[in-house]
Amino acid sequence: MKATWSGMIQFGLVALPIRLYAATEEHPVRLHEIHVADGSRVEHRRFCKAENREIPYEQVGRGFALPDGRMVPITEEDLACLPLPTKRTIDVLGFVPFEDIDPISFGRPYYAGPGPGADRPYALLVEALARTGYVAVSKVALRSRERLALLRPATACSSFRLSCGRTSCATPETSHPPRRSQTGSLSWPRC
Repeated sequence: MKATWSGMIQFGLVALPIRLYAATEEHPVRLHEIHVADGSRVEHRRFCKAENREIPYEQVGRGFALPDGRMVPITEEDLACLPLPTKRTIDVLGFVPFEDIDPISFGRPYYAGPGPGADRPYALLVEALARTGYVAVSKVALRSRERLALLRPATACSSFRLSCGRTSCATPETSHPPRRSQTGSLSWPRC
């Protein structure tokens, strides 16, 4: 299996090389937008307002809007140079008992394995976490976004499971039940 990310686990003065592997595969059913009258597919086109014409995808980039409405173009090189402190590092912030973590905050799982030359120290860290029942709360940058994550020993193998934390979770107080419309059908409020 090919590693999706490689870097270091750091806690205190200890640093171990590590590789992450996707633990799940998504097989979504893709729905397409169609024209109801004849069933043909609907196209989305990129249109330049300043030139009043359609432009090819190769000419589309990203930009940041200033308060006065002007746009500042941002290139892929600019994004790559952004200073993410955890760019190639899983930075361990602390250790907590696993039962103190609410599973609703778990995101996409990854399996982690030791990098070159780190088999023994990696196995020692996995064993220590497994015996104590603790997990490592950490920060990691995946796909140019820094996120909170959990490192915990996975069952039946000496590896970690990295679950990226959700940015926000609904609480029972903020979740709203569906409402009945005048026609009797259920509708869910928009978040």
